[in-house]
Amino acid sequence: MQDDYIKELIACLEETQVSIREGQKALGLQEGISVLLERFTDHKRRGSQCFFVGNGGSAAIASHMTADYMKNGGMNTYSLYDSAVTTCMGNDYGYEAVFCRPLEFLGREGDLLVAVSSSGSSQNILNAIYVAQGKKMEIVTFTGFDPQNGARRSGDVNVYVPSRKYGMVESIHNLILQEVVDLIMERDGVSL
Repeated sequence: MQDDYIKELIACLEETQVSIREGQKALGLQEGISVLLERFTDHKRRGSQCFFVGNGGSAAIASHMTADYMKNGGMNTYSLYDSAVTTCMGNDYGYEAVFCRPLEFLGREGDLLVAVSSSGSSQNILNAIYVAQGKKMEIVTFTGFDPQNGARRSGDVNVYVPSRKYGMVESIHNLILQEVVDLIMERDGVSL
C-alpha cells in the first residue's frame, strides 16, 4: 500500500525551487543544494555569524539548525531563542521586533541570516530581513505557500516549496538544511 502523504511530499520536494535573487530563473533542486553548500561554506571559512530565525515549527527548525550548524558544521551560529531575550524584545519592542532588535545589536556586515517561514509573510521575519539588508548581511530564505511572498522576494538565495501545507513545507525545509549541514560534516569532519 502506497502512502499518499509520502508521495505528495516527494512530489513537493521534486518541485522545490532554489533561486538566486528575485526574478532570476529557478535552479533545479540539486543545483540549488550545491549553491546553498557553497554559500554556507563561504560563511564558515570567513567565520561570519549565522543567525537562523523562524516562528512555530519553523522556530524549532531554526533552533535545531543553530545547534547542528555549530556542532556538526563547525560554523559560528548564534541563537536568538533564549527565552529571556525573546520575551524582553517582545515585551519592550513588540513581537514584530523579537528578531530584528537583536540583529541590530549583533549582526555585522557579511554575516548570514537564514529566515525560515512557511508563509514568508510574518512581520517579525520580514523585519529581521530588512535589518539584515541594511547591515549588508547575506539572506537565505526558506518559504512556501504564496510564490510571491515577501521573504522570498527579499532574499539573496531563496528556497521555495510549492505547497500550502505546513507539514510539507516544514519537512522539506528541515530536510534541505539537514542535507547541507551533513554535506559540510562529511567533507570537513566534526571537531568537538
